[in-house]
Amino acid sequence: MLAITFPAIDPVLFEIGPFAIRWYALAYVAGLLLGWQYLRWVVTRPGWTLTPAAIDDLLFYATLGVLIGGRLGFVVFYQPAYYLQNPLEILFVWQGGMAFHGGLVGVVVACLVTARRHGVGPLEVGDAAAIAAPIGIFFGRIANFINAELWGRVTDAPWGMVFPGGGPLPRHPSQLYEAALEGLALFLVLAWLARGRYDAAAAGRLGGVFLVGYGAARFLVEFVREPDPQLGLLLGIVTMGQLLSLPMIALGAWLIARTKGGGEAVRGR
Repeated sequence: MLAITFPAIDPVLFEIGPFAIRWYALAYVAGLLLGWQYLRWVVTRPGWTLTPAAIDDLLFYATLGVLIGGRLGFVVFYQPAYYLQNPLEILFVWQGGMAFHGGLVGVVVACLVTARRHGVGPLEVGDAAAIAAPIGIFFGRIANFINAELWGRVTDAPWGMVFPGGGPLPRHPSQLYEAALEGLALFLVLAWLARGRYDAAAAGRLGGVFLVGYGAARFLVEFVREPDPQLGLLLGIVTMGQLLSLPMIALGAWLIARTKGGGEAVRGR
């Protein structure tokens, strides 16, 4: 069976004594900072009521939301029994264990707080967060690949890789699939939809596209991603990632449907 050799990249970029800088931490920093600068530029376009100052606040609250929500999401969705027995380890974030869907809930809370502080509609804030989120997702999935974690199921595809800790058989590089779909492709789609004047009558549409796009991409990639060992396939059919993606898709579809014709409403005024 053919397989590509996994590129052995040290997950630690550099270390000085006990202090280490890891690629995974840099992925979070890069995603947040690049998303912040991108949004500061986007909201200067006509139609947005958000200001660069509001984006500064959103960065702060979103950072807290991603870290706290992502960690609690992992605890609740993936290993609740373990952390009930070891509650102090919830704080041990350096040991790994973050969940996207938990981080998403944290970012939703961040959007609501920002909207209230700046007197802006929460759906507009959600749209702004949505068009920047794929940047962080892209870097996060690349970091997953560098860490040789969250690899895919065994495959005979010519691009299969033998991952450290994944056994002797080649596996799908599912982290790269997710980086391409949830990150790069979704970013390009949203950037195209967000071009030009912001349509206030269709607030929530960009957020809806993000939810549907991410949810659908995650649901599909989970078919070739190795299920979490502590959970396996739920009911022998779906993974936890797929189950959590279904309400995302439903909510996103509802947001898109409710904004149908928003552009016509603006032009008709």
